[in-house]
Amino acid sequence: MRVLLVEDDPLIGASIQQGLRQDGLTVDWIQDGADVDLALRTTAYALVLLDLGLPHKSGFEILATLRRSRNPVPVVILTARDAVADRVRGLDGGADDYLVKPFDLTELAARIRAVLRRRNGRADPVIRHGPLTLDPATHEVTWYGTAVTLSGREFAVLQALLERPGAVLSRLQLEERLYGWEDEVASNAVEVHISHLRQKLAPEVIRTVRGVGYLIPTTR
Repeated sequence: MRVLLVEDDPLIGASIQQGLRQDGLTVDWIQDGADVDLALRTTAYALVLLDLGLPHKSGFEILATLRRSRNPVPVVILTARDAVADRVRGLDGGADDYLVKPFDLTELAARIRAVLRRRNGRADPVIRHGPLTLDPATHEVTWYGTAVTLSGREFAVLQALLERPGAVLSRLQLEERLYGWEDEVASNAVEVHISHLRQKLAPEVIRTVRGVGYLIPTTR
């Protein structure tokens, strides 16, 4: 999963980026509010982590612009502002959650999962698809009740496909989810991850739609 972090404090930003990467997320980090629009126009993010006190354009301004343009990307505000009025303004302005600094990174990761779960219309934190289960919190995958060990990017590919069974995701869509600005992407990286998943689960779990991409068939 790829998220955009908008935070102008170098120490806080680096800590959040490193912590969320260890949790399996791909995190692009920018420090200027004026750069948010370009980032969101050029990359499909699952979620935005938004500070309020930013140079050139405040977090409240960014949030208002997003919602006026009907951009549905989930937004979690991360700020030192703990006044009730600020919380109300952020949530009523279209934020999906509001977290006051300092916070524990494990709580932030849990809130991200909760926001995305609600956006995807799921109540169960574990994704279940026939004999296959995937737990975003623990990174555990089982196939017919047996635990399957996956690499971080294999897990990310499987999660992306499981979140939308029956929908085709292109190689580019999967690459954008897996790799950030600083990552080098091999031309066959997605194909390699798909191949490994089929070996570890079963060949029929992931179907190739020639010239389009990949999907997990819907269960009957």
